[in-house]
Amino acid sequence: MTYTSKMDAEAWLVDERRKISSGAWTPPARTQPTAVEEPAVLTLSDYAQHWLAGRLTKGQPLKPRTRHHYERIIATRLEPELGALPLEDITPAVVRAWYGRQDAKAPTMRAHAYALLRTIMGSAVEASLIPANPCAIKGGQHAEAVHRARPATLAELEEIVNALTDKYRLLVLLAAWCAFRYGELAELRRSDIDLRMAVIHVRRGVVRMPGKVVVGTPKSRAGVRDVAIPPHLVPAIERHLDVHAQAGRDGLLFPSQTGENLSPHTFYRHFERATAAAGRPDLRVHDLRHTGAVLAAQTGATLADLMGRLGHSTPQAAMRYQHAAAERDRVIAARLSEMAGGDRGASSKTR
Repeated sequence: MTYTSKMDAEAWLVDERRKISSGAWTPPARTQPTAVEEPAVLTLSDYAQHWLAGRLTKGQPLKPRTRHHYERIIATRLEPELGALPLEDITPAVVRAWYGRQDAKAPTMRAHAYALLRTIMGSAVEASLIPANPCAIKGGQHAEAVHRARPATLAELEEIVNALTDKYRLLVLLAAWCAFRYGELAELRRSDIDLRMAVIHVRRGVVRMPGKVVVGTPKSRAGVRDVAIPPHLVPAIERHLDVHAQAGRDGLLFPSQTGENLSPHTFYRHFERATAAAGRPDLRVHDLRHTGAVLAAQTGATLADLMGRLGHSTPQAAMRYQHAAAERDRVIAARLSEMAGGDRGASSKTR
Protein backbone atom coordinates (compact mmCIF):
# COMPACT_ATOMS: atom_id res chain seq x y z
CA MET A 1 0.00 0.00 0.00
CA THR A 2 1.03 3.60 -0.37
CA TYR A 3 0.46 6.69 1.73
CA THR A 4 -0.09 10.33 0.93
CA SER A 5 2.36 11.52 3.59
CA LYS A 6 5.54 10.27 5.25
CA MET A 7 3.92 10.72 8.67
CA ASP A 8 1.13 8.23 7.82
CA ALA A 9 3.65 5.70 6.53
CA GLU A 10 5.78 5.97 9.68
CA ALA A 11 2.69 5.54 11.87
CA TRP A 12 1.83 2.34 10.04
CA LEU A 13 5.42 1.10 10.39
CA VAL A 14 5.47 1.78 14.15
CA ASP A 15 2.24 -0.19 14.54
CA GLU A 16 3.62 -3.14 12.58
CA ARG A 17 6.84 -3.19 14.68
CA ARG A 18 4.75 -3.20 17.85
CA LYS A 19 2.93 -6.28 16.59
CA ILE A 20 6.26 -7.97 15.79
CA SER A 21 7.59 -7.22 19.28
CA SER A 22 4.48 -8.65 20.93
CA GLY A 23 4.43 -11.73 18.72
CA ALA A 24 1.07 -10.82 17.25
CA TRP A 25 2.34 -10.03 13.76
CA THR A 26 1.37 -12.23 10.83
CA PRO A 27 2.48 -11.82 7.26
CA PRO A 28 -0.12 -10.31 4.99
CA ALA A 29 -2.03 -12.84 2.92
CA ARG A 30 -1.48 -12.78 -0.79
CA THR A 31 -4.60 -11.33 -2.33
CA GLN A 32 -6.15 -13.36 -5.08
CA PRO A 33 -7.69 -11.45 -7.99
CA THR A 34 -11.46 -11.62 -7.85
CA ALA A 35 -13.79 -11.65 -10.78
CA VAL A 36 -15.39 -8.29 -11.41
CA GLU A 37 -19.15 -8.63 -11.15
CA GLU A 38 -21.28 -6.90 -13.70
CA PRO A 39 -23.50 -4.31 -12.02
CA ALA A 40 -27.16 -5.28 -11.87
CA VAL A 41 -29.33 -3.61 -14.48
CA LEU A 42 -31.74 -1.18 -12.81
CA THR A 43 -35.07 -1.23 -14.58
CA LEU A 44 -37.78 1.39 -14.35
CA SER A 45 -39.96 -1.06 -12.42
CA ASP A 46 -37.21 -1.65 -9.82
CA TYR A 47 -36.46 2.03 -9.43
CA ALA A 48 -40.13 3.09 -9.35
CA GLN A 49 -40.79 0.76 -6.41
CA HIS A 50 -37.68 2.04 -4.61
CA TRP A 51 -38.74 5.63 -5.35
CA LEU A 52 -42.26 5.05 -4.07
CA ALA A 53 -41.06 3.43 -0.83
CA GLY A 54 -38.95 6.45 0.11
CA ARG A 55 -40.95 9.27 -1.45
CA LEU A 56 -41.54 12.31 0.75
CA THR A 57 -43.55 15.44 0.04
CA LYS A 58 -42.31 18.48 1.96
CA GLY A 59 -40.59 16.11 4.37
CA GLN A 60 -43.73 14.04 5.00
CA PRO A 61 -44.65 10.54 3.77
CA LEU A 62 -47.22 10.32 1.00
CA LYS A 63 -50.87 10.41 1.97
CA PRO A 64 -52.52 6.96 1.68
CA ARG A 65 -54.74 8.01 -1.21
CA THR A 66 -51.82 9.61 -3.06
CA ARG A 67 -49.69 6.49 -2.58
CA HIS A 68 -52.52 4.30 -3.83
CA HIS A 69 -52.96 6.59 -6.86
CA TYR A 70 -49.25 6.36 -7.69
CA GLU A 71 -49.22 2.58 -7.22
CA ARG A 72 -52.14 2.24 -9.61
CA ILE A 73 -50.51 4.45 -12.27
CA ILE A 74 -47.21 2.55 -12.02
CA ALA A 75 -48.97 -0.81 -12.28
CA THR A 76 -51.37 0.07 -15.10
CA ARG A 77 -49.65 2.81 -17.09
CA LEU A 78 -45.88 2.58 -16.65
CA GLU A 79 -44.91 -1.03 -16.00
CA PRO A 80 -46.76 -2.72 -18.92
CA GLU A 81 -44.64 -0.91 -21.53
CA LEU A 82 -41.69 0.64 -19.72
CA GLY A 83 -41.23 -1.42 -16.56
CA ALA A 84 -38.72 -3.94 -17.96
CA LEU A 85 -36.54 -1.29 -19.64
CA PRO A 86 -33.25 -0.25 -18.00
CA LEU A 87 -33.39 3.39 -16.94
CA GLU A 88 -30.71 4.40 -19.44
CA ASP A 89 -32.74 2.87 -22.28
CA ILE A 90 -35.71 5.17 -21.64
CA THR A 91 -34.92 7.90 -24.14
CA PRO A 92 -37.01 10.91 -25.23
CA ALA A 93 -38.07 8.94 -28.31
CA VAL A 94 -39.24 6.03 -26.14
CA VAL A 95 -41.19 8.41 -23.90
CA ARG A 96 -42.83 10.14 -26.86
CA ALA A 97 -43.85 6.80 -28.37
CA TRP A 98 -45.26 5.62 -25.04
CA TYR A 99 -47.14 8.89 -24.54
CA GLY A 100 -48.61 8.66 -28.02
CA ARG A 101 -50.08 5.25 -27.22
CA GLN A 102 -51.85 6.49 -24.10
CA ASP A 103 -55.62 6.79 -24.35
CA ALA A 104 -56.45 10.29 -25.60
CA LYS A 105 -60.01 9.80 -24.34
CA ALA A 106 -58.66 9.83 -20.78
CA PRO A 107 -56.57 13.03 -20.88
CA THR A 108 -56.42 13.49 -17.12
CA MET A 109 -55.05 10.01 -16.46
CA ARG A 110 -52.59 10.37 -19.36
CA ALA A 111 -51.35 13.65 -17.89
CA HIS A 112 -51.05 12.11 -14.41
CA ALA A 113 -49.09 9.14 -15.78
CA TYR A 114 -46.70 11.40 -17.69
CA ALA A 115 -46.22 13.71 -14.68
CA LEU A 116 -45.42 10.73 -12.45
CA LEU A 117 -42.94 9.29 -14.98
CA ARG A 118 -41.30 12.71 -15.29
CA THR A 119 -40.96 12.99 -11.50
CA ILE A 120 -39.52 9.48 -11.15
CA MET A 121 -36.98 10.07 -13.91
CA GLY A 122 -36.13 13.45 -12.39
CA SER A 123 -35.27 11.70 -9.13
CA ALA A 124 -33.07 9.27 -11.10
CA VAL A 125 -31.18 12.26 -12.52
CA GLU A 126 -30.68 13.67 -9.01
CA ALA A 127 -29.34 10.26 -7.92
CA SER A 128 -26.86 10.33 -10.87
CA LEU A 129 -28.41 7.17 -12.33
CA ILE A 130 -29.08 8.81 -15.70
CA PRO A 131 -27.57 11.97 -17.21
CA ALA A 132 -30.80 13.76 -18.16
CA ASN A 133 -34.57 13.48 -17.84
CA PRO A 134 -36.01 11.93 -21.02
CA CYS A 135 -39.48 13.38 -20.36
CA ALA A 136 -39.48 16.55 -22.44
CA ILE A 137 -42.99 16.69 -23.92
CA LYS A 138 -44.18 20.27 -23.67
CA GLY A 139 -47.48 20.40 -21.78
CA GLY A 140 -47.54 16.64 -21.33
CA GLN A 141 -48.45 16.83 -17.67
CA HIS A 142 -51.38 19.17 -18.22
CA ALA A 143 -54.84 18.27 -19.43
CA GLU A 144 -57.95 20.23 -20.17
CA ALA A 145 -60.53 19.60 -17.48
CA VAL A 146 -63.25 17.27 -18.74
CA HIS A 147 -65.68 18.67 -16.19
CA ARG A 148 -65.86 22.45 -15.89
CA ALA A 149 -67.43 23.35 -12.59
CA ARG A 150 -70.21 25.91 -12.77
CA PRO A 151 -70.98 27.19 -9.27
CA ALA A 152 -74.51 26.94 -7.98
CA THR A 153 -76.50 30.12 -7.63
CA LEU A 154 -77.99 30.95 -4.25
CA ALA A 155 -81.45 30.05 -5.58
CA GLU A 156 -80.19 26.67 -6.86
CA LEU A 157 -78.41 26.02 -3.59
CA GLU A 158 -81.62 26.67 -1.68
CA GLU A 159 -83.54 24.27 -3.93
CA ILE A 160 -80.92 21.55 -3.47
CA VAL A 161 -80.97 21.92 0.32
CA ASN A 162 -84.77 21.81 0.44
CA ALA A 163 -84.83 18.66 -1.70
CA LEU A 164 -82.49 16.80 0.67
CA THR A 165 -83.29 14.63 3.65
CA ASP A 166 -83.02 16.80 6.78
CA LYS A 167 -79.92 15.06 8.16
CA TYR A 168 -77.89 15.89 5.03
CA ARG A 169 -78.87 19.53 4.65
CA LEU A 170 -76.15 20.94 6.91
CA LEU A 171 -73.50 18.96 5.04
CA VAL A 172 -74.40 20.76 1.81
CA LEU A 173 -74.61 24.14 3.55
CA LEU A 174 -71.14 23.75 5.08
CA ALA A 175 -69.68 22.47 1.81
CA ALA A 176 -71.03 25.49 -0.05
CA TRP A 177 -70.65 28.33 2.45
CA CYS A 178 -67.42 27.15 4.11
CA ALA A 179 -65.86 25.45 1.05
CA PHE A 180 -65.01 22.20 2.84
CA ARG A 181 -63.83 19.02 1.15
CA TYR A 182 -66.11 16.01 1.55
CA GLY A 183 -63.47 14.08 3.52
CA GLU A 184 -63.17 16.98 5.97
CA LEU A 185 -66.94 17.14 6.47
CA ALA A 186 -67.29 13.38 6.98
CA GLU A 187 -64.75 13.51 9.83
CA LEU A 188 -66.08 16.61 11.63
CA ARG A 189 -66.90 15.97 15.30
CA ARG A 190 -68.63 17.94 18.02
CA SER A 191 -65.29 19.02 19.47
CA ASP A 192 -64.42 20.68 16.15
CA ILE A 193 -67.38 23.08 16.38
CA ASP A 194 -66.95 26.24 18.45
CA LEU A 195 -70.25 28.10 18.25
CA ARG A 196 -69.17 30.64 20.86
CA MET A 197 -66.39 31.84 18.56
CA ALA A 198 -68.32 30.82 15.41
CA VAL A 199 -65.39 28.75 14.14
CA ILE A 200 -64.97 25.23 12.80
CA HIS A 201 -61.59 23.62 13.46
CA VAL A 202 -60.43 21.46 10.55
CA ARG A 203 -57.87 19.01 11.90
CA ARG A 204 -58.59 15.70 10.16
CA GLY A 205 -60.00 14.17 7.03
CA VAL A 206 -61.20 10.70 6.08
CA VAL A 207 -60.45 8.85 2.85
CA ARG A 208 -61.64 5.46 1.66
CA MET A 209 -59.08 3.01 0.33
CA PRO A 210 -59.77 -0.46 -1.06
CA GLY A 211 -60.99 -2.44 1.92
CA LYS A 212 -60.35 0.20 4.58
CA VAL A 213 -61.16 3.69 5.86
CA VAL A 214 -58.23 5.94 6.78
CA VAL A 215 -58.53 8.94 9.08
CA GLY A 216 -55.58 11.30 8.97
CA THR A 217 -54.54 14.90 8.63
CA PRO A 218 -56.04 17.00 5.82
CA LYS A 219 -54.75 16.90 2.26
CA SER A 220 -51.90 19.33 2.98
CA ARG A 221 -50.45 21.21 5.94
CA ALA A 222 -52.45 24.23 4.88
CA GLY A 223 -55.57 22.09 5.23
CA VAL A 224 -55.24 22.30 9.02
CA ARG A 225 -57.15 25.53 9.57
CA ASP A 226 -59.92 27.36 11.41
CA VAL A 227 -62.85 28.41 9.26
CA ALA A 228 -65.19 31.18 10.39
CA ILE A 229 -68.87 30.20 10.23
CA PRO A 230 -71.16 32.57 8.34
CA PRO A 231 -73.60 33.79 11.03
CA HIS A 232 -76.69 32.70 9.12
CA LEU A 233 -75.56 29.04 9.44
CA VAL A 234 -75.30 29.03 13.23
CA PRO A 235 -79.00 28.16 13.87
CA ALA A 236 -78.79 25.28 11.37
CA ILE A 237 -75.66 23.94 13.09
CA GLU A 238 -77.28 24.18 16.54
CA ARG A 239 -80.33 22.27 15.32
CA HIS A 240 -78.23 19.60 13.60
CA LEU A 241 -76.18 19.08 16.78
CA ASP A 242 -79.38 18.60 18.75
CA VAL A 243 -81.07 16.24 16.28
CA HIS A 244 -78.59 14.37 14.08
CA ALA A 245 -75.04 14.44 15.48
CA GLN A 246 -73.67 11.65 17.65
CA ALA A 247 -73.55 12.23 21.38
CA GLY A 248 -70.31 13.01 23.19
CA ARG A 249 -67.38 15.27 22.50
CA ASP A 250 -66.05 12.98 19.77
CA GLY A 251 -69.44 12.34 18.20
CA LEU A 252 -69.54 12.61 14.41
CA LEU A 253 -71.62 15.40 12.88
CA PHE A 254 -72.62 13.22 9.96
CA PRO A 255 -72.57 9.58 11.10
CA SER A 256 -73.71 6.68 8.96
CA GLN A 257 -76.52 4.41 10.09
CA THR A 258 -73.89 2.12 11.66
CA GLY A 259 -72.23 5.03 13.50
CA GLU A 260 -69.17 5.16 11.23
CA ASN A 261 -67.96 7.91 8.88
CA LEU A 262 -70.62 8.60 6.27
CA SER A 263 -69.77 6.83 3.01
CA PRO A 264 -69.57 9.22 0.05
CA HIS A 265 -71.60 6.80 -2.06
CA THR A 266 -74.44 6.90 0.45
CA PHE A 267 -74.51 10.69 0.40
CA TYR A 268 -74.02 10.95 -3.37
CA ARG A 269 -77.28 9.10 -4.03
CA HIS A 270 -79.24 11.66 -2.02
CA PHE A 271 -77.28 14.56 -3.49
CA GLU A 272 -77.82 13.48 -7.09
CA ARG A 273 -81.58 13.28 -6.59
CA ALA A 274 -81.57 16.77 -5.03
CA THR A 275 -79.50 18.34 -7.81
CA ALA A 276 -81.74 16.77 -10.44
CA ALA A 277 -84.79 18.23 -8.70
CA ALA A 278 -83.10 21.65 -8.71
CA GLY A 279 -82.32 21.45 -12.41
CA ARG A 280 -78.55 21.09 -11.84
CA PRO A 281 -77.79 17.41 -12.52
CA ASP A 282 -74.29 18.47 -13.66
CA LEU A 283 -73.36 19.72 -10.18
CA ARG A 284 -70.98 17.43 -8.30
CA VAL A 285 -70.36 17.36 -4.55
CA HIS A 286 -66.89 18.87 -5.01
CA ASP A 287 -68.48 21.69 -7.01
CA LEU A 288 -70.03 22.90 -3.75
CA ARG A 289 -66.51 23.73 -2.57
CA HIS A 290 -66.03 25.62 -5.83
CA THR A 291 -69.29 27.45 -5.14
CA GLY A 292 -68.11 28.47 -1.67
CA ALA A 293 -64.75 29.64 -3.00
CA VAL A 294 -66.36 31.82 -5.65
CA LEU A 295 -68.80 33.26 -3.12
CA ALA A 296 -65.87 34.15 -0.87
CA ALA A 297 -64.00 35.70 -3.79
CA GLN A 298 -67.04 37.80 -4.65
CA THR A 299 -66.91 39.37 -1.20
CA GLY A 300 -63.53 40.84 -2.14
CA ALA A 301 -61.40 38.22 -0.39
CA THR A 302 -57.71 38.49 -1.21
CA LEU A 303 -55.63 35.62 -2.54
CA ALA A 304 -54.22 35.03 0.95
CA ASP A 305 -57.74 35.07 2.41
CA LEU A 306 -58.88 32.41 -0.05
CA MET A 307 -55.81 30.25 0.54
CA GLY A 308 -56.41 30.35 4.29
CA ARG A 309 -60.13 29.65 4.09
CA LEU A 310 -59.85 26.83 1.56
CA GLY A 311 -56.67 25.28 2.94
CA HIS A 312 -54.59 25.72 -0.22
CA SER A 313 -50.81 25.56 0.08
CA THR A 314 -50.17 27.27 -3.28
CA PRO A 315 -51.81 30.35 -4.78
CA GLN A 316 -52.55 28.78 -8.18
CA ALA A 317 -55.70 26.97 -7.05
CA ALA A 318 -57.08 29.99 -5.17
CA MET A 319 -56.46 32.20 -8.20
CA ARG A 320 -58.97 30.14 -10.21
CA TYR A 321 -61.74 31.25 -7.90
CA GLN A 322 -60.73 34.90 -8.15
CA HIS A 323 -60.90 34.59 -11.94
CA ALA A 324 -64.30 32.91 -11.68
CA ALA A 325 -65.53 35.72 -9.43
CA ALA A 326 -64.29 38.27 -11.95
CA GLU A 327 -66.20 36.51 -14.71
CA ARG A 328 -69.29 36.50 -12.53
CA ASP A 329 -68.84 40.22 -11.89
CA ARG A 330 -68.92 40.84 -15.64
CA VAL A 331 -72.21 38.97 -15.85
CA ILE A 332 -73.60 41.14 -13.05
CA ALA A 333 -72.42 44.28 -14.85
CA ALA A 334 -74.08 43.13 -18.08
CA ARG A 335 -77.34 42.44 -16.28
CA LEU A 336 -77.24 45.86 -14.66
CA SER A 337 -77.05 47.34 -18.13
CA GLU A 338 -79.98 45.21 -19.21
CA MET A 339 -81.98 46.57 -16.30
CA ALA A 340 -81.12 50.09 -17.44
CA GLY A 341 -82.27 49.30 -20.99
CA GLY A 342 -78.90 48.62 -22.59
CA ASP A 343 -75.65 50.57 -22.71
CA ARG A 344 -76.55 53.08 -25.39
CA GLY A 345 -80.21 53.30 -24.42
CA ALA A 346 -79.30 54.07 -20.86
CA SER A 347 -76.78 56.69 -21.93
CA SER A 348 -79.23 58.46 -24.21
CA LYS A 349 -81.93 58.55 -21.54
CA THR A 350 -79.63 60.36 -19.13
CA ARG A 351 -78.88 63.16 -21.58
